[in-house]
Amino acid sequence: MAAGEFSGLLAALLSQDNDVRSKAEETYETVPIEQKVNFLLGAISDHTNVAEDGRSLASVMLRRLFSTDFEEFFAKLPDEQKAQLKNQIILCVQNEPNKTCRRKCADLAAEVARQLTDEDGNNLWPEFLKFLFDCASSTNPEIKEVALHMFASIPSIFGNQEQQYIDVIKQMLLASLTDQNYDVRFSAVKAAGNYLLLHDKDTGIQKHFADLLAPIMQVTVQSVENQDDEACLKILIDISEAMPKYLRPQLGETFGLCLKMVGNEELGDSWRHLALELVVTTAETAPAMVRKVCGNSIGEIVQACLKLMTDVEEEDDWATDDDPAEEDSDSNAVVAECALDRLACGLGGKSVFPHILSITPTMLQSQDWKHRHAALMAISASGEGCHKQMEPYLAQVMDGVINFIQDPHPRVRYACCNAIGQMATDFAPNFEKKFHARVIPGLLLLMDDAANPRVQAHAGAALVNFSEDCPKNILVPYLPDIMTKLETVLKSKLDELVQKGNKLVLEQIITTIASVADTAEDSFIQHYDRFMPCLKFMISNANTTELRLLRGKTIECVSLIGLAVGGEKFNADASEVMDLLLSSQIKGEEMAEDDPQMSYMISAWARICKILGPRFATYLPMVMGPVMKTASMKPEVALLDNDELTGVEDDTEDWQFVQLGEQQNFGIKTAGLEDKATACQMLVCYARELKEHFAEYTEQVVKLMVPMLKFYFHDAVRTAAAESLPFLLECAKIKGPQYLQEMWAFMLPELLKSIETEPEKDVLAELMASLSRCVELLGKDCLGQQGMQEAVNLMEKTLTEHFKRAEERAGKRAGGEEDYDEGVEEELENEDEEDVFILSKVGDLVHALFSTHGEAFLPPFEKLLPHFSRLLEPNRPWSDLQWGLCIFDDLIEFTGGTSLKYQEVFLNRLMASISHTQPEVRQAAAYGCGVMGQCGGPTYAQICCQAVPLLVELIQHPDARAIENINPTENAISAVTKILKFNGSACSMDQILPVWFSWLPVTEDVDEAPYVYGFLADLVQANNPLILGADNSQLPRVVAAFAEAIAVDVLQPESEERRRIVEIIKQIQGNATMFEACVATLTQPQKNAIQELLTSS
Repeated sequence: MAAGEFSGLLAALLSQDNDVRSKAEETYETVPIEQKVNFLLGAISDHTNVAEDGRSLASVMLRRLFSTDFEEFFAKLPDEQKAQLKNQIILCVQNEPNKTCRRKCADLAAEVARQLTDEDGNNLWPEFLKFLFDCASSTNPEIKEVALHMFASIPSIFGNQEQQYIDVIKQMLLASLTDQNYDVRFSAVKAAGNYLLLHDKDTGIQKHFADLLAPIMQVTVQSVENQDDEACLKILIDISEAMPKYLRPQLGETFGLCLKMVGNEELGDSWRHLALELVVTTAETAPAMVRKVCGNSIGEIVQACLKLMTDVEEEDDWATDDDPAEEDSDSNAVVAECALDRLACGLGGKSVFPHILSITPTMLQSQDWKHRHAALMAISASGEGCHKQMEPYLAQVMDGVINFIQDPHPRVRYACCNAIGQMATDFAPNFEKKFHARVIPGLLLLMDDAANPRVQAHAGAALVNFSEDCPKNILVPYLPDIMTKLETVLKSKLDELVQKGNKLVLEQIITTIASVADTAEDSFIQHYDRFMPCLKFMISNANTTELRLLRGKTIECVSLIGLAVGGEKFNADASEVMDLLLSSQIKGEEMAEDDPQMSYMISAWARICKILGPRFATYLPMVMGPVMKTASMKPEVALLDNDELTGVEDDTEDWQFVQLGEQQNFGIKTAGLEDKATACQMLVCYARELKEHFAEYTEQVVKLMVPMLKFYFHDAVRTAAAESLPFLLECAKIKGPQYLQEMWAFMLPELLKSIETEPEKDVLAELMASLSRCVELLGKDCLGQQGMQEAVNLMEKTLTEHFKRAEERAGKRAGGEEDYDEGVEEELENEDEEDVFILSKVGDLVHALFSTHGEAFLPPFEKLLPHFSRLLEPNRPWSDLQWGLCIFDDLIEFTGGTSLKYQEVFLNRLMASISHTQPEVRQAAAYGCGVMGQCGGPTYAQICCQAVPLLVELIQHPDARAIENINPTENAISAVTKILKFNGSACSMDQILPVWFSWLPVTEDVDEAPYVYGFLADLVQANNPLILGADNSQLPRVVAAFAEAIAVDVLQPESEERRRIVEIIKQIQGNATMFEACVATLTQPQKNAIQELLTSS
């Protein structure tokens, strides 16, 4: 291609005609890279023949070309040509007369400089650094501006030489920030900001450059006055997100500026929103600093948000709009409401709620509906963050809210529904328990508001929130009224759909019916026949494109009703419903990619699978295709440079972007990710419910799930993948040991790698739980030598990090956090809980390995012993002690007398912990005493005898039966039981047994109760006089203990202990007089339990 042809091609690339431009892009792609570089450089340098837009485009194209192919192209050039190219690029910047084009050339030069900095930070283009400094010291403001623009584009340009240039960089930035020319000062803010953000973790650099903050703020104030470019504010927001404490010296001034901007109605909305964003982001990233430095401004911030929330547009058709668009996320009211929510969550209720409480009552009394609306929406928005502080005032808040159910303005009634629904979620279940008598009738009243369908629908939505977390016993008495109302609205809205095509309220009512049924469970059976025929009719007939969402919600509703009422009631409709759901598959039709029905259908199939159990297997050939397709969905991703990203982010709601390096941004299309996660969870459901009936699908599902252990775009996908593995192994057992082993060999390496690299605590916990369940399922030696070593290494790494993080938190509590306050302590306690949760998963894995390997696990265990020993140290938190004891409990339980060789590590601490102040620790210690008795053998006999008095003291404590103490108490009773039964040779049975009998019944611990009642049955059947008493005088007490166990369902229906109790009771029944005497002393529930026991066995 000749140079003249390329000029034509460049012109075509600038064409407004899409066809012309597309053909030019195709032609451009065929040009070899060497020619592209030569032609583009030529165009950039040709100020005579190539117009500004052409030169600008050529600069952008060459920069993008170099960002992807520079290394391949540059490496082939001789040294002389390399030097020429670098020099030519500098000349492009120097000689370009147009300011905009010069910036594009500067971006190109910065990209080349980036490419010519190696991995070790060596700058391979020293001439560029000289050029940068020459430009920065120029007397020409435009040239200075170019230097700053290049430095902002590549603040890492100094590489490994940065330290020797550090003062020069600082002086350059300071001088530029105070330059006489505004454009230079403005560019200097961007350069300084990007340089600081490059060192967001380096507090030393931040302190060294602290002098920059004041001039940065001054230039920002000037930029706000000029209203020409929002970049300064955006830089401050980035700093507040990444390194908020840098702003501390100017925080008061920053917040003052922001509050002034938010309150200035003459300022453009985007400027006001950015000001609010700066405040909110800082409150989220450094709440303690904000509370300490700007605590007096919090009331003003809340007031500013509430005022902005009153800026709601009047819309004549708002209440009757059947297809309302989503609220404009850039409107003042929505931005302010979101900001208030984030402020409350960030700063905490103690800082925010008093202002909500003082400001909203006045607004609620306002004649202006917008103020009433804003106040109600503020109550909705602040509930989550102000939970602890708002809860004591709930009655007062509700008194203020509930009256607006009958407000004359529909949007206020809508906001009232919103507040009720949100509080029902935020304060469940206390809210439902306290306010059901006011809320349910109020919402049912609003469902009659047919003149305002959006209010009517929102009342239904609020009832969903209320019923989701409402205790069944509270909701059921209202069920006749609720279902009558829902049936009336359903019928009228179905007629309206046919006559007018309106469906907004109908879609919501269907969801409300589903939610109420889900809570009502079997109590919904009496309403089933009123709704199911209508719902099936809707699924069958809602076949047009505009009714897809309605059909999807109806499918969801039917499946939730089926799950609520159970198989016995739903079975008659199950086949018909499945046929309706599978109608498109049966006809060979494929749903459109954007059809909302599929996600509803996938979830519905899983619910019906739970109802039908193995009988669902016949539908698998038809449902697995769509489920696998959705679960296999690969998200669309993109790599954009900063120029491409500008203007794109706002128009791509379904995309999320993160910055990679200085110039590139990684984007992912988030639409569809939730559906993918749902489909993965449904596959888990099929494997769990169908077991061997799912065996033929295990291979394809395993091949899908294992790689998704590292699907970092969505936590729920990784969680489902982890959860699926043990269920899939269980399904595959029927295919034989070799198939099972091959599947496990495919899973294990990836599972171990995922545990090592997982960044999210919740997902990490699920991954570790998955490994534990797999080990328990497959048994001894399933990990192999290498797998065992890796598992031990992972536990060691987890424990090391656990101790390190605990030390860091202790440091903050001891003065390492300058803004330490109650809010910081709350955050630290949350981190404590997260770490303890992960520690519990280490304990579960140790349990799995001991339970399957026994003494064979001792060599790996010894490698971890120093960490486990550290958990027991007196200075550790009680939660460490609890889990440390659990680990040593497992050691005793599964290695028996061999465990005694480690007694120096754990025994004294275990015995001392029986009287610990924390119930969880006492429970772990008591359980340990029990396994010493049950599994320790003769070598533990004397130790068990020493433990009994300590256990007796625990059991006989005055508060032993308090709710918080009942579990350790019953564990202790069980421990004494096990010692007496299995290892009581050193104990005085005659002394202990009467005391032991006085502790019965045990009613809470379903794991330990069988040991207690089994031992009692032993003693009764052995006619032990200490238990039965003279002439069986204590037999009524025995029967009462057994009766209570049956009445409270503490024994499993099929358990051996229950069978023996039946045997004993029947034997007593043979003596009518004795039986009557025993029954006479029982409570009514105990009598009912004995009656049921005798009639059902």
